Amino acid sequence: MRNPIVYLILLVLFGLLVLIRVFENELFYDPYLLFFQSDYLQMDFPRREVFKLTLYTTLRYVLNTIISLGIIYVFFRDVSIVKFSAFFYLFAYVILLCFFLYFVIHPKQEDYYLFFNFRRFLIQPILLLLLLPAFYYHKL
Repeated sequence: MRNPIVYLILLVLFGLLVLIRVFENELFYDPYLLFFQSDYLQMDFPRREVFKLTLYTTLRYVLNTIISLGIIYVFFRDVSIVKFSAFFYLFAYVILLCFFLYFVIHPKQEDYYLFFNFRRFLIQPILLLLLLPAFYYHKL
């Protein structure tokens, strides 16, 4: 049985991820939040400030990454796994941001769904959901 403090730390870290999601409208500039909540396939692309949008998307990605790396460390207690995860997050950020910026600068209605999914990987901790089971099975 693990120490109850470890469970409390994990609960707090997951709670921080939830709080980022709950207060996303107040914390981050993202005109796509309402756009993708409505019938976006029938709407025009929202007006946006590309630099500001990129800055806030990066901030959200960094916050999610730091918390996710904390969760990975607390869960596995292995610095090499955290280092690998940090490089993975950095590599994923560069690739995902390139696609994100392409879709922001060149909006086409037929690409909205693809853009929605690339954006989701940047603003939500989906990579954590992929890495935790992968490292768990790797440890087995």
